Formats: sequence, C-alpha cells, structure tokens
Amino acid sequence: MGHEFSRTDELRVDATPDQVWAAIATGPGIDSWFMGRNEVDPGQVVRQAFAGYEPSHTVTAWEPGKWLAYGGDRAPDGRFVAFEFLIEGRDHGSTVLRIANSGFLPGDDWADEFEAMAKGNALFVSTLATYLNHFAGRFATPITAVGPMVTDWPRTRAKLVEAIGLDGDRVRFTPDGLPPVDGVVYFENEDIIGVRADDAIYRFMRGFRGPVLACHHIFSDISREATEQAWVAWLKSKDLT
Repeated sequence: MGHEFSRTDELRVDATPDQVWAAIATGPGIDSWFMGRNEVDPGQVVRQAFAGYEPSHTVTAWEPGKWLAYGGDRAPDGRFVAFEFLIEGRDHGSTVLRIANSGFLPGDDWADEFEAMAKGNALFVSTLATYLNHFAGRFATPITAVGPMVTDWPRTRAKLVEAIGLDGDRVRFTPDGLPPVDGVVYFENEDIIGVRADDAIYRFMRGFRGPVLACHHIFSDISREATEQAWVAWLKSKDLT
C-alpha cells in the first residue's frame, strides 16, 4: 500500500540570504542544525551519515542564495524523500525561507515511520529557525550520543526531565565532565526536548525503534570524540530504562 506525503513550512529569520544559503547548502552549515555528519558537493550531491544510515541525495536545483533542491531518487520499493528550499531576502537583513519536504514510504506498516518522520521534521525546521535567528554565520560541531534502549518511554521521559532540571521552559544542570547547561526550551513534544543555550543547541529525543538519543550542536571549541563519549556516559548514568 504505502503512503505518499508532502509538507511545506515557511520561516522568517533574522539572517541574510547568504547566511541562509550557508546553513542549507554546505556541510558545516547542515551540521549545525540537522543530524549527524553532512557533506555537500556543490550542485551535485548531498551526503548524510547518522547512526549507520548514509543516504546520498542528488541535487536537482542549485541557484546559490535562491533555490536548492535535492533527493527524489527512488529505491526499488518506491521509497524516496526530497527536499526543496526557496530563499527570499527581505528588508533589514531578514529572509523568508520556504521548505518543502515530500516522499513515499512503502508497505503496509508505514504509519509508525511516518509519525516519527513528521515529529523529526518539525524538530529540524524549528532547529533551523533557532540556528538562523541566534547563531547565523557560526558553525557547530555536531554531537550524537546513543543511550540505552527503552520500552516505557513515558517513564524514561519523566526521568530525563528530572535529569536535565526542566522547569517550565528553562533547563539547568551540570553533566559530569561537561560544561554546565543553562538554556531555554525552543521545541518540545512527547518525544523530544530541544534547548537553546548561549553556545549550543541541545536535543534529547526518543529514537526510532527505541534508544534515547542526545543530538547536540556545540558552537565552542571542543573535542568531538571526547564530548560524544561524555554524553554517552551521561545517558547511561541516569538509569533511563
């Protein structure tokens, strides 16, 4: 059976068209708000790598500062995903960014994957807006930490809320071996908590099919490997299962 989907979002951000283009059309830019590690061959291909998943998307439109589109390559079972970004400069250095995401999920069991994808897409759009409004022109080191597998997510989420000191829209806690985290929640649903701090974007989430994930973007000078190891240790130390 399968399911075809499409979604369009519009953002007005306090960033110039050039800054928006750098965020969506360069590897360091995408690293600063999306997931995992990303590479862009200008006008050719966008490559992504996250938790063993390494898709490559053919670029189908490339007009620097104006229009970017990639994806749409169909797998043998019909699966595909495509992205399109339209950039329009406005007064006072602001920009309107329109984002279209479409695709097809095959099979009769598409519903769970689509729900996870829809929640993830909402997070990524909100994170991109947060990045462009607060960190435009800066590039982050992406951090991905995979925690334990969980079967009772509401229980795990309650423990996570306590661990990060969530109080209203504020988060304050000090992970062992890491700088203190003091920030404001910019995105939240039943599966995800996104926090903006002065030099970082922190995201805690329920991974598809079970694990707890910490997917952060750090805008200060850090060792990626050591920081990821520290966050993995933190997730494991909080008895989130």
